[in-house]
Amino acid sequence: MVCGGFACSKNALCALNVVYMLVGLLLIGVAAWGKGLGLVSSIHIIGGVIAVGVFLLLIAVAGLVGAVNHHQVLLFFYMIILGLVFIFQFGISCSCLAINRSKQTDVINASWWVMSNNTRHELERSFDCCGLFNLTALYQQEDTCNAMCKSRGSPCQMCGEKFLKHSDEALKILGGVGLFFSFTEILGVWLAMRFRNQKDPRANPSAFL
Repeated sequence: MVCGGFACSKNALCALNVVYMLVGLLLIGVAAWGKGLGLVSSIHIIGGVIAVGVFLLLIAVAGLVGAVNHHQVLLFFYMIILGLVFIFQFGISCSCLAINRSKQTDVINASWWVMSNNTRHELERSFDCCGLFNLTALYQQEDTCNAMCKSRGSPCQMCGEKFLKHSDEALKILGGVGLFFSFTEILGVWLAMRFRNQKDPRANPSAFL
């Protein structure tokens, strides 16, 4: 059968949802790995990544079951949810790519002062820096900063500059990956909509709809 028929649409939709399942499992695995190695200590970040992975996994399972069984109801809800996810993800991805350095500085500055002292000290040890932007000198004079740079006697770099470097890279990666996956979601919606309206050649034609 030529591509574009019932079997081709079914196989394409199944393959797309298998990819979504693998991505969901990968997110869950990376979050668990990061927590296990102590790379990420925030339970909110870990919980958020795992929640996204589980949500993507559930959507993929629903789409896969709907595609295999040609289930009209499952495919309909799959289309609706995937369309909403596309709108949300596309907006977030564009925001990640559009945010400038000044906005990043404001976000980092606001986040720094709502953190607990333990979180600040942990970040200073991890990034080997002291203080934030123009408050670096104040932090270097205090004993609260226990970064390795203080023990070496050399001037410590500002944490804000390191945060900006990492955040700029992370936002570009997140925005690019998010845009890529948002277009695969549109492909999934189109495939599901097309597949729902196709007749199964092995079924009784009079039983269709």
